[in-house]
Amino acid sequence: MGYVGNHLATLVTGVFAAILTGLWPYFVDFAPILNFVFIMAVPIMWFLTFTCWISQKSTDYMHNHAPSHTEKKSLSNSQTIQTTTTSQVNLLEIRQIQNELSVELNNVKETVKLKDSEIERLNQEISNLETLVQIESLKTELANLKMLASGKKTK
Repeated sequence: MGYVGNHLATLVTGVFAAILTGLWPYFVDFAPILNFVFIMAVPIMWFLTFTCWISQKSTDYMHNHAPSHTEKKSLSNSQTIQTTTTSQVNLLEIRQIQNELSVELNNVKETVKLKDSEIERLNQEISNLETLVQIESLKTELANLKMLASGKKTK
């Protein structure tokens, strides 16, 4: 946040507290009620200044001692693009980068298609196995029924 490093609230309250402190001696004899107002306002403003300062220090500490406006952007694991106002990228470089990214995108799409077809094949195989298990279960039940039927005939 510029030169004050996120301490704008501290700076504003500190300046106001200093102005109140500086004006206090001039208005002491002007009116008794103003003396009471300054007795209340000056310590409160210095307390607010201290509170703003300590809360900003706490916030800076909690966010790894960094200003709140730092940003890092990365496009991929191996590429980071930084742009400054003095450098210009020509149209040819942009098209080359666009083509490279298109090729990478197509590769990713092909990989996804392969994965999707593999998943579909595995789902079909699971379905076939479930059918085989059901067939074997029916064969076992039929064999049990035949045993029970042949056992009743002999008695």
